[in-house]
This record gives sequence, C-alpha cells and structure tokens, in this order.
Amino acid sequence: MKTDTTFLLVEDDEVDVMAMKRAFTRQKLANELWVATDGLEALNILQGKHGTYPRPESVIVLLDLNMPRMNGHEFLAAVRDDPSLNRLVVFVLTSSDHQTDIAQAYDQHVAGYIVKTDVGTGGLYRALELLEHYWRVVELPHS
Repeated sequence: MKTDTTFLLVEDDEVDVMAMKRAFTRQKLANELWVATDGLEALNILQGKHGTYPRPESVIVLLDLNMPRMNGHEFLAAVRDDPSLNRLVVFVLTSSDHQTDIAQAYDQHVAGYIVKTDVGTGGLYRALELLEHYWRVVELPHS
C-alpha cells in the first residue's frame, strides 16, 4: 500500500476532526493524518516551521474555508504565491455551498470542492475512497 502521502486536514471544528480520524480508521488508511486548526498553522507545517510535524514530502491538503486567523481562501492565496508550495494538491472540504466560494476556490486551482452536507451519513467514507483512489493513481509533486 502506498503510504508515503501525508494528508493534512486544515479544520478548526473538533467534531469534524474526530469524524475524519474515524473515517481514516474505518477505511484502514495507513497514511498519516496531520491536523492544523487554521491556515496559518497549516502554512507553518508545509514550510517546515512547525514544532510538531516535519515538512511533508508528499501531501494532500483537505481544507475547510471558514476558520479563524487565516481562512481557507487566504490560505489558498498564500500557497499559490509561494513558489515552494504553489503545486500543492488541495481539496476543499467545507460546509459552504455558496457559488462565490466554489468559484474562488477553483480560481486558486483546487483539485476538488466537497461540501460537507453532501457527504452526509456514509458520504465521508465515500469521499475518502475517492481521495484514496486519487492519490494511488496520480503522481504528486514533492515539496
């Protein structure tokens, strides 16, 4: 099993974090799941400036949009402006289904936009299956 890809969940809601951890366990994903509570902490992780996590070599970001300090849109803008991170694969996983949020995210070259309410009961597991198939098939850029 290809386990060298790290998933970085950028999410401030502890209930959603626990749900994602349960989904990883249920799906038997051996990949590491790191958690940042906002975009600023995620940037520090990705730039190797975080005390807990080393800089990941191969990473897929699962990004919420509505967070304190640095929200998802601000995070995406910072990532796309950073030459060492601008090829980062980011999937938005958020409660917002506003067309402006969706368009703004795709303008920042996200790989996909998943609305939390659309994943519903059992849907989170299907979303993870999609992500698992994605990273198994594609070649990801290394940091």
